[in-house]
Amino acid sequence: MPRLGDDIDDYCSRCQRTTDHSVVVMSGEEVEKTRCRTCNYEHRFRKNKGGRKEMSAQEAFAKVLASVSGQMSEAPKTKKKP
Repeated sequence: MPRLGDDIDDYCSRCQRTTDHSVVVMSGEEVEKTRCRTCNYEHRFRKNKGGRKEMSAQEAFAKVLASVSGQMSEAPKTKKKP
């Protein structure tokens, strides 16, 4: 059961990811508003449901590998001096 001032995880629309938040407004036993501890943005409690899903470690590795292998296949062009 969270209390006023407790730290909880929530989705921050400004940071666009799940971060640590502090509870700032409660209505009975329900959390109404939170404040992001990264950017200090205060917003309604989203119950850690955001726009985009966090990438898994395997998805992040595949994305980095694809960007690196794409760059390596293209040889840098050099100019010859006359």
